[in-house]
Amino acid sequence: MNKSQHLYLLVIVLLTLACSSTKNTFTNRMYHNTTSRYNAYFYAYNNILKLEEEIEKNHKEDYSQVLPVFFPIDSATIEQNEELLTEVRDFSSKAIEWHRISKWVDDNYLLLGMADYYEAKFDDASNTFRYLNVNSKKRNIRHRALIQLLKQFIDLRNYDDATYVIDFLSKESRINKENRFLLYKTLAYYYETREDVNGKIGALDKALDYTKDRDERSRLNFILAQLYQREELDALAYSYYLEANKGNPPYERSFFSQLFAQQVAEINKSKDVKRVRSFYDDLYKDSKNRDLRDVILFEKALFELKQDELEEAETLLIRAAKEEGQNEIQKGYIYQKLSEISFDIKKDFRATKFYLDSAIANFRPSHKSYVEIMAKKPIFDDYVTHYDIINNNDSLIRLAQLSPEEQELVAEQFIAQEEARLIREAEAKENQKASSSIFDNLLAFGGRGSGQSFYFDNAVAMQQGNIDFYRNWGGRPLEDNWRRNVQSFQSGAGVDEMEEEPIAEEGTEEEVNIFADLPDKESLLAKIPKTEEQINGLKLQLEEAYFELGKLMFFDFKEPLIAKDYLENLITSYPNSNKKAEAYYILYLTTKELGGNEALYTQRLNREFPDSPYTYSVNNPGAMTGNQAFLESSRNYKEAYDLYYNRQYQEARNRVRNTLENYPLTKNTEKLMLLDIMVSGKIDDTERYKSRLENYIQTTEDAALVKMARNMLKALTGEQSLAEAQTEKDTEDSESESSEDKESEEDSDEGEEDSPYRENPNQTHIFVIALDPDKAKNAKNLLGDLESFHSANFSGSRLRTGNMNLSREESIFIISPFNNAERALAYRDKFMEDFKSSSLDQDDKEKAFLISIENFQELNKRKNLNEYRQFYKKAY
Repeated sequence: MNKSQHLYLLVIVLLTLACSSTKNTFTNRMYHNTTSRYNAYFYAYNNILKLEEEIEKNHKEDYSQVLPVFFPIDSATIEQNEELLTEVRDFSSKAIEWHRISKWVDDNYLLLGMADYYEAKFDDASNTFRYLNVNSKKRNIRHRALIQLLKQFIDLRNYDDATYVIDFLSKESRINKENRFLLYKTLAYYYETREDVNGKIGALDKALDYTKDRDERSRLNFILAQLYQREELDALAYSYYLEANKGNPPYERSFFSQLFAQQVAEINKSKDVKRVRSFYDDLYKDSKNRDLRDVILFEKALFELKQDELEEAETLLIRAAKEEGQNEIQKGYIYQKLSEISFDIKKDFRATKFYLDSAIANFRPSHKSYVEIMAKKPIFDDYVTHYDIINNNDSLIRLAQLSPEEQELVAEQFIAQEEARLIREAEAKENQKASSSIFDNLLAFGGRGSGQSFYFDNAVAMQQGNIDFYRNWGGRPLEDNWRRNVQSFQSGAGVDEMEEEPIAEEGTEEEVNIFADLPDKESLLAKIPKTEEQINGLKLQLEEAYFELGKLMFFDFKEPLIAKDYLENLITSYPNSNKKAEAYYILYLTTKELGGNEALYTQRLNREFPDSPYTYSVNNPGAMTGNQAFLESSRNYKEAYDLYYNRQYQEARNRVRNTLENYPLTKNTEKLMLLDIMVSGKIDDTERYKSRLENYIQTTEDAALVKMARNMLKALTGEQSLAEAQTEKDTEDSESESSEDKESEEDSDEGEEDSPYRENPNQTHIFVIALDPDKAKNAKNLLGDLESFHSANFSGSRLRTGNMNLSREESIFIISPFNNAERALAYRDKFMEDFKSSSLDQDDKEKAFLISIENFQELNKRKNLNEYRQFYKKAY
């Protein structure tokens, strides 16, 4: 055996001896340290870095809001990169098992904890971080584990434990720069979740001292600039925006840094205003900003609003809405701002509704603005419904009073106006097309000139031709030989032909549907009411619309003057309206707020409706209201009923009326009024009893109480001898039902004192399916199954589906919107009965629930599903 062979054999022996994971020799330690660090730990650590890069890449920054301190962790991103975390576990576990004497064991434990954290296995992650804090001899690893544990506590909103870790770390010494940076950044995250702006600013300022990463510095400076801007410290905000633009940041951040810096720059002279406008114009013209033009126009609009240039700002926002952009959320902000202008400045509530509709279509259900809009949208929906009823019904009633010849003339004029509108729209498109390219004029060869002489290049000629065809032949399906296929036709399309659905080929829908809203004369005339019954039906709708708009204007829109106009129209046009007493009451409130003579309506209520609860209310303006009033009125109702049952009728009346005077408008008011009428049946004459019953039936909205009053009236107008028996029977039922209602309502109100949630049956609702993260991860087909279910059963409801992480322990799937609880309950019933999906079992379906927008905001803050479910069982 030669020397080289001896040397080779010696190396093999040494390596074999070094492979021992327990023998603590220099050679052994060196081998295990090297192998653990540059093999297992290296690959596992780089996988964690890759995952964090994916989280950052998949996050779309919303620069209109303050940027988050940490990039939000999307469960979908974690799921897509599950293989990376599997490898982390594999590499780190082997490093710990095979290289137990190396100094990289604790580092690998930290990576295992990070893998558990990203997969939302918080108990395992917490145990790993706590273990390292207690057992690791490496100070930096202990600090790093504690900081990550702190971040996890903040994620879970476990502020007590988070505060304890913060206090512990504040007493630690010799924290290295890397950990100190991460600590201050995590502290900023803590203050962010607590909505403590000053704390967040202080923590971010400290974090800047410990990072040399240029991109990280740029982003933190940008966040600080945004915070200072919202605190109206413009000079500081301006300097931080300039800092954010240093260090070669991503183009989009650089763009917004420049853009927002203009918002906080001092503008004192007219030339400065011109300079800023020129700045926005230059940004718009720059080809690099093509995908950001909607943002530029939006920001310029905000600038013009500050200069009180309302019309220019509105024009810019409309232009911004038409621009193509990369971020659909930006479109949501544009429409939201248009809605604010329409509502706050122009008082155009109808336009506000449609802008809100457009805004909400561009926000996800989990977005803050989505929740805000859905909370207020129902009142605008109601406004448009009632406003349109007034406009349409009033016009139809006036048309009904014209002669047939005059009606035909009005219909012809309307059709002519619509045709003229279509021609104007075509001209506008043609003008836009003519100025869209300087190369159009170079197409003069071949006899085409500029294109105007060629029929299919002339939008106006095509529009006029379409109108002429429609006028002569009506809406024809796209088919060959249509003339011969039609058995009979006239120069004008008949009603039956107009009802036939045209068959549009793919790619021609826009051209065919141009005239879908252009009616023929016969269909217009058919809408005009012909009989007295039809006219009366329209008048009833008008009466209801005037009343509801009056209420909306006063209570929801805070517009007492407009409310006063609607309600006075109601009283003038419909003096016998069953809403008159409540209308007088609201007019009393509006007049009082406007500084007018509210005593006028007090007198009218006392003269025309002496027994109305609204009369009691205006006579006792200092009466108690709220939950305490409800509880007191409940006790008094029970006492009054006991007096009535014991035939102490006068005492019962006194107790009822004292209650109505002291607590005039509560949930018990209608029950108290019915009990007062029952007393009237015992001690007043029959005519008064009958009159009060009839009035009660007309004005009361509680269906159960109305049914009871109808039974009493039926007994009175039928066999008189049965009246007393019928009244007694009904009132006994009433007493038991009312007593049960009272007790349940008292229990409910007492529970509500402890519960953060409130019953909002008329508010917009959403339907929620809650799953644990593991099940949600495997529910890949759920959204698709929901879409199919909606197409089959709710095709006209425009339901939206989405999912979000309520917390690290709960994922939720959301179906929205439902205008009120009744519609949401109908959806729930259909869902429980017919919805099938391999991703859900019966237990999951039964755990689904409804929730109002207001309560969803509260749930999103508290993250406690069990707490809400207790309320849900009682409320729904």
